[in-house]
Amino acid sequence: MADISATGGSKGLGERLIDLKIITPEQLALATSEQRRDGGSLGEVLEKLGFVSQTEIARQLAEDLNTEFIDLSSTVIDGEVLRIVPPEFAKQHQVVPLDRDGGNLTVAMANPYDVMAIDALEKLTAMRVEVIATSPQAIHEAIERKYLQGVTIEDLIDRVLASSATDQDNASAADSPGVQLVNQIIARAAQKRATDVHLEPQQSAMRLRLRIDGLLHEEMLLPQALQSVIIARIKIMSGLDVTEHRLPQDGKIPFKLGHKRIDIRVSCLPTQYGESLVLRILDKSSLTLTLKRLGIAPREQEMLLDAIGQPHGIILVTGPTGSGKTTTLYAALRQMDAVRNSIFTLEDPVEYELPNVRQTQINAEIGMTFAGGLRALLRQDPDIILVGEIRDEETAQLAVRAALTGHLVLSTLHTNSAAGAIPRLINMGVEPFVLRSTLIAVVAQRLVRKMCPRCKSPMPDVDRYAERLHFEMRPGDSFMRGRGCSLCLQSGYVGRMAVYEILHGDYLKDIALRTDIDESVITEGARTAGMRFMIDDGIEKARAGKCCLEDIIRVVGT
Repeated sequence: MADISATGGSKGLGERLIDLKIITPEQLALATSEQRRDGGSLGEVLEKLGFVSQTEIARQLAEDLNTEFIDLSSTVIDGEVLRIVPPEFAKQHQVVPLDRDGGNLTVAMANPYDVMAIDALEKLTAMRVEVIATSPQAIHEAIERKYLQGVTIEDLIDRVLASSATDQDNASAADSPGVQLVNQIIARAAQKRATDVHLEPQQSAMRLRLRIDGLLHEEMLLPQALQSVIIARIKIMSGLDVTEHRLPQDGKIPFKLGHKRIDIRVSCLPTQYGESLVLRILDKSSLTLTLKRLGIAPREQEMLLDAIGQPHGIILVTGPTGSGKTTTLYAALRQMDAVRNSIFTLEDPVEYELPNVRQTQINAEIGMTFAGGLRALLRQDPDIILVGEIRDEETAQLAVRAALTGHLVLSTLHTNSAAGAIPRLINMGVEPFVLRSTLIAVVAQRLVRKMCPRCKSPMPDVDRYAERLHFEMRPGDSFMRGRGCSLCLQSGYVGRMAVYEILHGDYLKDIALRTDIDESVITEGARTAGMRFMIDDGIEKARAGKCCLEDIIRVVGT
């Protein structure tokens, strides 16, 4: 397998990673010593020691060199494009074709500096080659999966329908068509970057929809004859009761996609035409995100770093369900020293495992609530506590008490803005003078879709959007919109990013003293004090070509 350490330039990989502050000189010295003793590439050794993944190395180098980076595990490639590059060439040069646009061929490479491979590919295809960076492991997995997968969902549907009733009832046999069908549905969803898989029973069919970049997309209608096979298989995989059809059930599936592990939360709900299944795909790659990689603007990033550097107090992240609050909180925890600090979390459920962090799952059915868990946790000598959500008055009071007694508490609230958190806490019985002593920062966020880097083009009628969003055009402004291509499944978007607002500093302390204040007054005062809001952050990111003004209006409003 090619390695990301095989890069060009006058400096070696290790020195460049130190310059980029990805690793320290001490970590490089340890990795180099390990490499001399056991062999292997530097990138592999750094990953083995837990200092940094090869994916993160590839991301950072691509960013430093102003080169695009792509996650191949979440990319669907048209079969016609794949056939342009023979599998033997792809394996030899560690290259995967992504998209064709006339005489241009876009490819992903583990080593985007391999000029000889690029020249050979241009001669082979008679096309101009454009290179996007990715990790060596992603290239290896993509070649194995995309060139060798062969069988499709449609093929498996035919096989299941043609199989005997006995074969269909055997929902746990690894080689049965039903098992392979469910595996392919999950694999296709993951490759299309779906966060949720909806399997919806209807009168004469089962509807399959995927939520991609926040929106549901129709995938296909499955024959009704497959409904019982699919439901039984998913129940077995997630440890649910196969014989129970009248009550809701929840489960979890550990799933392996190539060398990548994903967790899947399963919700089963009875409906008039049978059981509806929703599978939430939890991609562990989001755990590698740092505050820098979240896309927080420099000024707001400095505010958040200042907040999480405090020895005690409360930091809140607000937003609706599915707005990325957990990812932001996990990135904040990654910024903290889990070796020298005692860090605990209370979550419902525990979505991802964090190294050196003690995580507890809430289970209200047996009395393990956020309030009860927090009360017990305070006897465990914690320094930093993450409470998944402040849902009630008791949890709010306990969180405040924890902050007053020298702990740093991070949590979430379901409010529409940062300003809305203060009246919400006061309504929960938290005294304003206590808020002034404990509340460090409130972060509000939403997720907007990122524009596809391959097909974005200038947006018409920008003045109309500027008027709706109440901002003035600047000289040289060029806002973009995605046209749609094979790389983005004709949507114009690839992935999502957050837009933020952060209430922090002296204004937050002053406003927390007032008992009669409402959200609109706080918002106006914050604007006067120079706070940037989510809509401002979104406009700046659209101005930089990262997202589209239409999506800012859809998600944040006007």
